[in-house]
Parts: sequence; structure tokens; C-alpha cells
Amino acid sequence: MPSVVKRTHRPGEPEGLLRIDFPGFSGKGTLDHISWDEWFRIFDEHKLAFLYQERKANGEPSTFNKQVRRAECL
Repeated sequence: MPSVVKRTHRPGEPEGLLRIDFPGFSGKGTLDHISWDEWFRIFDEHKLAFLYQERKANGEPSTFNKQVRRAECL
């Protein structure tokens, strides 16, 4: 579920840090759920890229992901 981290309001990022709240890994109390439209609006406004890991070293599915500035990906 698209979310933002509560209390992460920084200069230039009034919405907070973006996160994805996966089923079974609840961010209850630490995340505010938002719409996908809002999530992608923030994502695009801040020129972010989405990095993720498909599988852990042991082969299990991974939920690891983070958003980074696109310039960091070059």
C-alpha cells in the first residue's frame, strides 16, 4: 500500500518520505497510507527512481526497496 513516513517532513519535502507498506509488514503507527496517485505525484515531483530487490540471497522473495534521486542512479 502506498505510504509516507510520519514525522519525516523535511525542507523541500513537505509530504514525508515515501514507503510501500507490504501485507504482513505493517507500518501501523509509523506510516500514513496515501493514494497511488499521490504517491506517484510525490515520486515524480522529486525526480525519484525506485530500487528494489526481487529475492534475498537465500532465494526467498524480498520486500526491500527504496527511492533515490535519479541523479544517484547514473
